Amino acid sequence: MKCVSVRLGDPEVAPLLLDLHREYETRYGDGDSVHDVNGTEFEPPNGGFLVIVDGDTTVAGGGLHRYNATTAEVKRMWTNPNYRRQGHARTILRELESLARALGYERMRLETGYAQPEALALYASLGYNNIGNYGIYEHASGFEIDLT
Repeated sequence: MKCVSVRLGDPEVAPLLLDLHREYETRYGDGDSVHDVNGTEFEPPNGGFLVIVDGDTTVAGGGLHRYNATTAEVKRMWTNPNYRRQGHARTILRELESLARALGYERMRLETGYAQPEALALYASLGYNNIGNYGIYEHASGFEIDLT
C-alpha cells in the first residue's frame, strides 16, 4: 500500500466519491454534500488530495482546501468499507496534516455529522478539539487541530 497525491478528477478518486455519496445518502438521506466544495479548491498551491492505494484498489482518501489564510479544511474523508478499522483514516488524516503544514497552514479543521460516531471518536482520539458547528450543515460537529 502507498499514499499518493492525486487530483480530484483522477481515476483513484472515483470510487471514493461514489461510495461517499452512497454513504451520505444512507446515513443522512442527502449525498449532495460530496459536492459542497468545488474540486478546483483541492489543487495546489492552496490544497491537495491524497489517497492510499493497494494495487488498483483505492483504500482511503481525503483532501484539504484553504478555509482562510491560516486554516486548511479537510473534506471527502473516506475509507473503503473492506479496509475499515485498520488505521487508514488515521494515516490519511496525519498525511493531510503534514501537507497542510507544508502549504503553510497553522490549523486544520473539519466537520462531521451526528450519524458518523466512528469519525467523531477518531478526531477526538487524535487530539482534535471540538469547536462546535461552524459550517453549513445544521447538525454537524466541527473539529480543529493546531499544526504549529
